[in-house]
Amino acid sequence: MPAGTIRYWAAAKAAAGTAEESYTAATLKEALDAVRERHPGELSRVLRRCSFLIDGDPVGTRSHETVRLAEGGTVEVLPPFAGG
Repeated sequence: MPAGTIRYWAAAKAAAGTAEESYTAATLKEALDAVRERHPGELSRVLRRCSFLIDGDPVGTRSHETVRLAEGGTVEVLPPFAGG
């Protein structure tokens, strides 16, 4: 199973209580399910509004169970940002 890093930004970072942590998951869905188990509460609510980058590429509207994660990869968790 691939292992990598999840990086949290802004409100996601505050809700997780950390800037980053590791993942061991084959898909984005599996990684996010594990995150929700480790950080119940506010982070789960924040994740509903977030967008995600996988190794620099936007996930967009793709289903999270179809987004494969790579060994040594990075998942960026990006909450909506205010301003322009």
